[in-house]
Amino acid sequence: MNGFLELFSQYDVLGAFLVNIELTLWSALFSMILGVILVVMRISPISSLRTVAGAYVELFKNLPLTIIMVFMVLGAYAQLKLSFSDTFATNFFWLAVTGLSLYTAAFVCESLRSGINTVPLGQAEAARALGLGFMQSATEIILPQAFRGSVAPLGNTLIALLKNSTVAAAASVATETSSLMSEMIEFRPDVIVQIFLIFALGYVILIIPIGMLTTYLSNKLAVRR
Repeated sequence: MNGFLELFSQYDVLGAFLVNIELTLWSALFSMILGVILVVMRISPISSLRTVAGAYVELFKNLPLTIIMVFMVLGAYAQLKLSFSDTFATNFFWLAVTGLSLYTAAFVCESLRSGINTVPLGQAEAARALGLGFMQSATEIILPQAFRGSVAPLGNTLIALLKNSTVAAAASVATETSSLMSEMIEFRPDVIVQIFLIFALGYVILIIPIGMLTTYLSNKLAVRR
């Protein structure tokens, strides 16, 4: 117990978890927006939009997240001069959010597409019969039902995003959990078991409520047919 208390007093463990939570929330917001755009493109009657969205999803689904994060720093920032702030810590934070959002949007798109597959084909046909255009049908009829049908996969994507936020260390975010854990192991190898338990239990505490909430909402919002 003394080892745990000493580590908490010596290192800002809670602050590191807060950084990962912030990374997750911002990335979840932006990836949801981009994911909705992508899934609308994938079901669009315009073949070129379907091709672009499909290529994006396949590309980012199969790219390692670490490669994306390294590109954000060495490519987007160092070579393309993409910058969000004059402050290094803030700039690298948003570079990490950008990388996480681009990567996660592909999985959000696929999750929503699985929800769209649960919407009966007759719904779109009825919308066309009423004279609704594609965008009206998608936003007013198809997507609301798709969200209800994709709560579980979206929840799994959020859990994966929370765990993937630890890869932000590759984007030079020095205050998140994986960076802090590496620092703690380097300077306090005498309490390595306690260090592992702190971060393992921390993520369990964060992830279990998300899983429980996802299961509840999935059952609560399921479309009864």
